Amino acid sequence: METILAATVAVFFAVSIYLMLSKHIIRILLGVAIFSNAVNLTIFTAGRVVREVPPIIPEGLDTPDRITANPLPQALILTAIVISFSIFAFLLVLAFRAYQELGTDDTDGMRVAEPEGEALPPLGY
Repeated sequence: METILAATVAVFFAVSIYLMLSKHIIRILLGVAIFSNAVNLTIFTAGRVVREVPPIIPEGLDTPDRITANPLPQALILTAIVISFSIFAFLLVLAFRAYQELGTDDTDGMRVAEPEGEALPPLGY
């Protein structure tokens, strides 16, 4: 099961990086959303995937007597899902307003601060 999840995480990371390297804002935002899901799935996989044994400590013991799933990564992921969804919604509205103002979603066309006809700024050192 964890091997399948690891392969899924690898595919998510590959797809998200491919989308984030695009020049269109919508693809970049979708890449960021998929990237956050890949990170959440990585944290979930690191917390052990055990469905059969709930993380309940039997009476009279201080620790579980068997290997159980760790509930902390699951709680962190639930919080991260809510935060990433709200950030994605904000970025989507921001991209829509930029499209309304500039008339394009291409990042090269969004260079309004640079005068037209001038050379591009240096891209590296």
